[in-house]
Amino acid sequence: MADIFHEVDEEVRRERLKKIWDRYGILIIALAVLIVAGVGGWRYYQHSQAQKAAVSGAAFDQALTLSEEGKRQEAEAALAAVASTGTSGYQALARLRAAAEIGQRDPKEAVAAFDRIAKDGSLDKKLQELAGIRAGFLLLDSAPLDEMTGRLEPLTAAKSTFRHSARELLALSAWRNGDMAASRRWSELIMSDAESPANLRSRIERLLALTTPAGKG
Repeated sequence: MADIFHEVDEEVRRERLKKIWDRYGILIIALAVLIVAGVGGWRYYQHSQAQKAAVSGAAFDQALTLSEEGKRQEAEAALAAVASTGTSGYQALARLRAAAEIGQRDPKEAVAAFDRIAKDGSLDKKLQELAGIRAGFLLLDSAPLDEMTGRLEPLTAAKSTFRHSARELLALSAWRNGDMAASRRWSELIMSDAESPANLRSRIERLLALTTPAGKG
């Protein structure tokens, strides 16, 4: 008797499956095709992106080689090409390096290039901050302290990746502009930060010796 009931249940299940297939079979096949196509498309995209990154990387390396060979104009052109057509990561790196190349012949133009990177919200925050620091280095010998402070003070926060460089630039700028109190303030902030690198501490100690009045220290 149990076998009879089992056979009836199987027949009912088969009938239900047949009805489902008759009604939704085309949709099921279409869904399966879409899934296979989607997986294949994603793998193709990954492969395509990897190839593009390899091409961009090779072009970036070639630009660096041109720079090392002293072929500045060719290096700038090559970096501009990567910045225009390369993958996103290499585009950002090429823009930074191109600005550095420009700095060899025209610091003012290079500062403008670094500023554009620093203000580009589509880039990683650390790259923006690095561009701000690079502009600060170029301006150190010419910009007034107010301008340097406006540019760099936001980068001196405790959690900022480039706070050590920003603080040192401000200490040096203050010293160059004759504001010994500000120079000491930034220098002491560097010395009080346990994470300040040893070589930076050594430089700042020498700067403090220049800015501390006789009889103090």
